[in-house]
Amino acid sequence: MTTDSLPIRSCGECCTRLVDFGVMLQGRPVLEHINLHMHCGELTSLIGPNGAGKTSLLRAMVGELSHTGTLRFIHHGNIETTKPLRIGYVPQKLELDRTSPTTVLDLFAGALSRWPLWVGTRKAVRVEALSKLELVGGESLLDRRLSEISVGQLQRVLLALALAPIPELLLLDEPVAALDQGGMERFYQTVSRMRTEYDLSILLVSHDLTSAAQFADRMILLNRTILCDGAPREVLLSPLIRQAFGFGFTAQEIAGRRPALKDLEHEQCALPMEGIP
Repeated sequence: MTTDSLPIRSCGECCTRLVDFGVMLQGRPVLEHINLHMHCGELTSLIGPNGAGKTSLLRAMVGELSHTGTLRFIHHGNIETTKPLRIGYVPQKLELDRTSPTTVLDLFAGALSRWPLWVGTRKAVRVEALSKLELVGGESLLDRRLSEISVGQLQRVLLALALAPIPELLLLDEPVAALDQGGMERFYQTVSRMRTEYDLSILLVSHDLTSAAQFADRMILLNRTILCDGAPREVLLSPLIRQAFGFGFTAQEIAGRRPALKDLEHEQCALPMEGIP
């Protein structure tokens, strides 16, 4: 077992912080004045109607889109830095050639090694790939061709790939969109377990509001800007949900949803943000 695979207790004091974050596409603002913080060991579900800017937010956070504002990371002890975070990212769609003989191991080798695949795969890459697949229950997939695995298995592979190396922030863009109910619940259970075992701050985009609420510690309603931010139960009962989606929830429908975790605040989170009164 590697050091990476040992459980880590969440300190609850590390924080990823977006300050006055915004994105323009073709001269049009798609995100404005995004101010939020996400703590280690916290699973945040990002919801919103189509076109709300959810994917654009994640793509800007990983550097695929230009943005205004800042992305900061506050380490334990209130040490703030703007240096790049270790971010794991599972995109909404990944175009793969299903006719290719490429294996899961080849996918890891392409990401983890500078060696061309025709030279062969180093033992260290195989060991690393297997250790990350074990985290998501996908170790049996290592030598399988991508053309042979199911959509749910592919999602496990992509999640494992996003964990190499273990990130400080994990971004998941609708990872359960193509899964059945059983696959969806298994994926959420895996992600929920990992956030506590590996001290991950996880931001997960989902259109399945009630399922996401079962596992999320926190929920954010986004429509170009943050409209509502709180415990899943509080957000789902907000009248803003009906305005955004055209339907709402009753207290009975979400009676079993998770309450808020203990308040994860530290000194830096309480500081005024630039441009915000």
